[in-house]
Amino acid sequence: MEPTDPEIAFWTVILVLGAVVIVAVVALLSLLVAFVRRIDAAVTSIGGTLADITAHTADTQLITTTGAGLDLVLAEGLQHHLFLGRVAGSIPTPAGKG
Repeated sequence: MEPTDPEIAFWTVILVLGAVVIVAVVALLSLLVAFVRRIDAAVTSIGGTLADITAHTADTQLITTTGAGLDLVLAEGLQHHLFLGRVAGSIPTPAGKG
């Protein structure tokens, strides 16, 4: 039994469509692999950044201690300033006005 022209045309169209679908699937899978590699590299970079953030913020509990110590140093400096202003008289101070 010899195939007729319509049958040959039908199978030719089917085979061409199949080849187009295969090429499209290969192209889309290649894009997917490229995107996954890019995402993986970005995730690795973000992981490194998060590790750095953890290292940088490890001592944040010391901020309040440092602030309290700074307040004490400033208060002591103000006491010295006021004392010198009263004794020397040449240092401008609010305590000298009055």
